[in-house]
Amino acid sequence: MKKDGTSELDMFYPIRSECHADIPKTRFKLRAGKTLSARRWRAAFSEDGHLDIAKVLRRIQRGGVHPSIKAVVWEFLLGCFDPNSTFEDRSQLRERRREMYGTWKAECQKMVPAIGSGKFITAPIITDGGQTNEESSTNSDLQDQNGVMSTHLPDSSLDCGGHVNNAVSDNKVIQWKRSLHQIGLDVVRTDRVLVFYESETNQAKLWDVLAVYAWVDNDIGYIQGMSDICSTMVILLENEADAFWCFEHAMRRLRENFRCSTSSIGVQAQLCTLSQIIKVIDPKLHQHLEDLDGGEYLFAFRMLMVLFRREFSFVDTLYLWEVSNIDWFQLMWAMEYNPNIFTSYEGPRDATDSGFAPKINHKLLKQYGEFERKIVTTGRREQHSALAVFLVASILETKNKQLRKKAKGLDDIVKILGDITGNLDAKKACKDALKIHKKYLSKTNKS
Repeated sequence: MKKDGTSELDMFYPIRSECHADIPKTRFKLRAGKTLSARRWRAAFSEDGHLDIAKVLRRIQRGGVHPSIKAVVWEFLLGCFDPNSTFEDRSQLRERRREMYGTWKAECQKMVPAIGSGKFITAPIITDGGQTNEESSTNSDLQDQNGVMSTHLPDSSLDCGGHVNNAVSDNKVIQWKRSLHQIGLDVVRTDRVLVFYESETNQAKLWDVLAVYAWVDNDIGYIQGMSDICSTMVILLENEADAFWCFEHAMRRLRENFRCSTSSIGVQAQLCTLSQIIKVIDPKLHQHLEDLDGGEYLFAFRMLMVLFRREFSFVDTLYLWEVSNIDWFQLMWAMEYNPNIFTSYEGPRDATDSGFAPKINHKLLKQYGEFERKIVTTGRREQHSALAVFLVASILETKNKQLRKKAKGLDDIVKILGDITGNLDAKKACKDALKIHKKYLSKTNKS
């Protein structure tokens, strides 16, 4: 890390030359002695592979993660691997997961041959009633000589009208196939300023991962915004199956953000929590927002939906999700890291959802991220009190005077908050978020 920190980052995540003027300036810089380096990462493992996660988190909170090791570090932060596992344990688990992903992808490919072909779909391939759309196409030339793409299910599963015969799987297959072109349209728009996505192969890789995920998690399927989360995994992890599992573990935290119905949106509970927080810590600002019909806080929808993914440059977003104690960016994952995350993800779901509060292990407590540590020690955990909500609250507090003086309607609120892109002191915002969290707990405890 002897090179200029920004120029080295540009080598890892190059921007298309014609797009430099259209994106926020990257503020983050690699810092020798603070950023988690490959050398310090290797030194954090025991001889058989046990990871000293507490040491790693301290380093991440000081200066983020070097791009050369970001992929393997994220696998631990997201709970893909247990820090207490060995090298051999992880190798076997990785192999099993790759085989499982390969099986799911093969299932999908039998239904839609475009998957795994290096191409992707951008036009509907099936009608609402389950009829194959004969005018569907891929992003390029995965078509027959008549211009019609081969997207039918295997012949044995179709009747003479082109419908799926199996009544049990009809709805799942139809809903999934209906989502594929929307995934393709979003893939074209996602991170298009990056050189990485000039490659159609890389775009198809992102489409494949999202398509397989939508098939596996048919309860939620695919919702717009998921591509913003998944893209980072696809860019960082060369192996497609590994990228899928990182995305899948990230979605275990975020999937409720994307659960939408005709009567509610996925982040509605978080927006309600945000409203409650501002009402408690800043009643005047909350009242002003209510007077402008902004009391439901829908203007914060995008920030919470994709964790500020579109508010910052790609590099800054990566660090935003990782770190807390650097000049420009808030911590996300490292501050919320829970050393039991792997066990909670791999163990029985009813055990993790029971609400049982184990006795505090003070030695283990050192391994928690700062925000999560406060939650554990206070014993207060509201379902939707994620750090991201308090970060939005800190941003609103930062813009308090401007919002109260200049905002005359919802459009003004959106504009004022939109002007923050690339200009936030995220280190301060993170510290303010923790202060707001403490203040909020103090006030609610008194009441």
